[in-house]
Amino acid sequence: MEGKSLDPDRVAEPVVPEKPEVSPAKEDAAPVATSTLPAEEHERLHADIVAALKTVYDPEIPSDIYELGLIYDIAIDAERNVTIAMTLTAPACPVAGEMPKWVENAVNGVPGVGNTTVVMTFDPPWDMSRMSDEARLALNMF
Repeated sequence: MEGKSLDPDRVAEPVVPEKPEVSPAKEDAAPVATSTLPAEEHERLHADIVAALKTVYDPEIPSDIYELGLIYDIAIDAERNVTIAMTLTAPACPVAGEMPKWVENAVNGVPGVGNTTVVMTFDPPWDMSRMSDEARLALNMF
C-alpha cells in the first residue's frame, strides 16, 4: 500500500514509512487519516479510539485531552496500527514524559487496534481556540 505521510511541518518526525490518505476531521481540527479498511470498520475503530482518548485527562485541567484539542491527528493503517499526533498545553507540562504513554496505553486497549505510536509536536502550538465547547463548559470558559 502506498500512501501519504503526515505533513512534516505539522509533526516533528516521520511517524511510519507509509500513511493512508488524509481527509478533514472536523472544523479547525487537524486532518484525520483514512485507511484502506472498509469505511464502516474505520469509522467504528476511529470512534472507539476517540472514546479511549477521552479517558485520558490532563491532571491539571479537569477535561480530557481530546476535548482540550490536544489530539492533532489520528491515523489508522490497513493493519490497524494507530499513530496519534498530539501536543500539550505547554512544552514544560509536568506530565510531558508520561502523557504519551497514557495515550498509547488507552488506545492499545481498544479492541482491534494493532500497535499505537504517539508523536509529540508543538507545531502548531496549542491554544485555547482548539478546545471543544464541552471543555469550555467544564472549565467555565464561556
